[in-house]
Amino acid sequence: VQLQASGGGFVQAGGSLRLSCTSSGRTFSTYAIGWFRQAPGKEREGIACIGRSDGNTYLAQSVKGRFPISSDNAKNTVYLQMNSLKAVDTAIYYCAADLVRRQYGCSPYGPLYDYWGQGTLVTVSS
Repeated sequence: VQLQASGGGFVQAGGSLRLSCTSSGRTFSTYAIGWFRQAPGKEREGIACIGRSDGNTYLAQSVKGRFPISSDNAKNTVYLQMNSLKAVDTAIYYCAADLVRRQYGCSPYGPLYDYWGQGTLVTVSS
């Protein structure tokens, strides 16, 4: 499975960006796509995920109500719509694929994910 994250950029606080994660290869074997971010000097944080077959979603409290996640399975693409952006959202954003269907739905725990994209930088000015 190969993952390509895109859509990052520079935006002022309060603005919006939409990140895309397009997968190729053995996409049928992917259960969930997760979004993670890592800000300078901070640990990686799992912020959102979606189960491609069941639509189960998870959003971290830090982004709940601002970053809806959606999936277009026909295009093998998962979107993270980032609204009301804040300076603290500045980070490199990564998408990753979990091949295992989890009993409790998709997980924000990074080590469970098998494949990772290259990351896209989001910079929010205050």
